Amino acid sequence: MLIRSVATAMTLALAMPALTQTAFAQDAETELVDVQTLPDIALGAEDAPVTIIEYASFTCGHCANFHEDNWPKLKSEYVDTGKVRFIQRDVYFDQVGLWAGMLARCGGDDKYYAVSDMLFKEQGKWLAGGSGDEIATNLRKIGLKAGMTEDQMTACWDDGAKAEQLIATFQKNATADEIEATPTFIIAGETVMNQPWDDMKGIIDTKLEEAGE
Repeated sequence: MLIRSVATAMTLALAMPALTQTAFAQDAETELVDVQTLPDIALGAEDAPVTIIEYASFTCGHCANFHEDNWPKLKSEYVDTGKVRFIQRDVYFDQVGLWAGMLARCGGDDKYYAVSDMLFKEQGKWLAGGSGDEIATNLRKIGLKAGMTEDQMTACWDDGAKAEQLIATFQKNATADEIEATPTFIIAGETVMNQPWDDMKGIIDTKLEEAGE
């Protein structure tokens, strides 16, 4: 069970229609001001000239499409070549999204992006559960494929302090960057909405040119 402050923080999300992909508003009652936030988990060279931050929800269909179609290109052409440092920041629209986010972190930072990829690729399958218990069972299947144990996943989902930190981190970052929907990208400081790969590639190339690359 999530502890009281986390349940309070999720009230707005749980009251919304299922999987509505508009970030819920912050207010004094839901902001976890006294909770320690978590550092970003970055992928790519530390000295890459351009940093791209993606705000994504594991229950967002457009996010899944991006990771299916465009993420492999972004990773191979820019991240793996040292041109871009990539950071994914989770957004929680609902309790199911929080469960998925906790699972993504359960194997440690080194496995975060591998588990994230699995969650996006298999989104249609694990979200197809007709109840919370069925969805949790489907998520466990992904965790097992990622090398986690049943006990490990149970411990992660029972970690109320980590849930608080994840929500507080989401609130702080999304508020600072004025995020209203997912996926939203911050490319070298510029907010960029989701768009076809050729258009996004053009923006990245322009930012690299401005950085002298």
